[in-house]
Amino acid sequence: MMKLTISKVTGKARLGVITSLGQNGEKSLEVPSCLLYTKTASPPHLTHDTLQTIEGVPPVTHVTLSTLAEHQEVLEEYKDGIGKFAGLSDSVLYCSVSDPVTPGPSGYNTIKTVSVWGSGGRIELTTQKFMSLQSALKVDWFQCLADGEVMPGGSSKKRAKKSVDRSLNFLDECLQLLAKNDVLKDKVVIGAIEGGDLLEERLRSARETAKRPVGGFLLDGFQGTAMTQETKLNLLTSVTAELPEDKPRFIHGVGRPDEILDCVECGVDLFDSSFPYEVAERGSALTFDHQYEPDPETAVLDKAELCDGEKNGEEKTKSEEPEIDQSQITSYEICLKEKRFREDFRPLLPGCTCYCCRNHSRAYVHHLLISKELLAGILLIIHNFQHYFSFFGSVRGALRDGKLHVLKEVIQRKAS
Repeated sequence: MMKLTISKVTGKARLGVITSLGQNGEKSLEVPSCLLYTKTASPPHLTHDTLQTIEGVPPVTHVTLSTLAEHQEVLEEYKDGIGKFAGLSDSVLYCSVSDPVTPGPSGYNTIKTVSVWGSGGRIELTTQKFMSLQSALKVDWFQCLADGEVMPGGSSKKRAKKSVDRSLNFLDECLQLLAKNDVLKDKVVIGAIEGGDLLEERLRSARETAKRPVGGFLLDGFQGTAMTQETKLNLLTSVTAELPEDKPRFIHGVGRPDEILDCVECGVDLFDSSFPYEVAERGSALTFDHQYEPDPETAVLDKAELCDGEKNGEEKTKSEEPEIDQSQITSYEICLKEKRFREDFRPLLPGCTCYCCRNHSRAYVHHLLISKELLAGILLIIHNFQHYFSFFGSVRGALRDGKLHVLKEVIQRKAS
């Protein structure tokens, strides 16, 4: 059984390690951390070999039920579970109900079912169907079926209450089925905390879920922009105060570095890594600085180089590149589709040790993107994943050294 040991608490931010992971209990995961994001149980654009070139890959891989539900028959026939089927047998697997990048439309959940959306359309899941799917997948941790449709602002008090009631009923039914299921009895259930933006419902959901024998908690429904950041953080702070200290807290769809640090300060432990994938999909590379104790010489040089480059790009793109959707692009990335990178022979990020930065230039990736070559996505995801995973290393280092506030300042400088 997995065990979370917290070694240091700063405010509400927690530094610790989850041990006894995997079939032999030999693996461990330091927190705060992220999980390896996948599409249909495969890291996007990467083969098993190219994944090995990335430093700091988390030992826990995140698979999504919405992309796998339609393959249930194949997996039942295969019998050995999704880990072996997808070549991830040496990884600890966590399965969430929906994909943080492509959440399905709302309005389809009922008192008995939750709908997920795969490539073939809508699939209705009862608790029975959900547990039979988990028996076929054989993952180590799975998020329990939950009515996570409550979107703040767009739903009433009554609907928020209903989502909490339904989710608790689903959890109780799943736990009953789990007790009778020999395949799943050693698996860890992650309970979902619902309730939209209503504090009283969130607290009820947290208290009731914590009474059940769950191994961790998913703080559901905080993705997107429907809630203000202030509301989000107030809710997260209040909810985590109700949760036991010895169980991990997950959150999905929160990926920007500034948001990650805010959530860590609210007591959240585990995140998904869909953000670097989304950045790669729009032809961008992550370039934000996360050194809370930077080398003065290189820091000055790189910052000056990056700032100049980005200012130029902003001026040019307005007139020359109308096809790039600037509204999507965050201040933590550079969009390599822009013409200013045509003759920029520097690595994507000076000082980065990833395969792409060691071997290729911004100009080369720009050329691949403009030529619509598949290699562009591969190189960008290698860089983005490695940079993002090292950012979480910096978060843990800053907590260990009591310098989270310094890291926060470094990240906020980039955000402004």
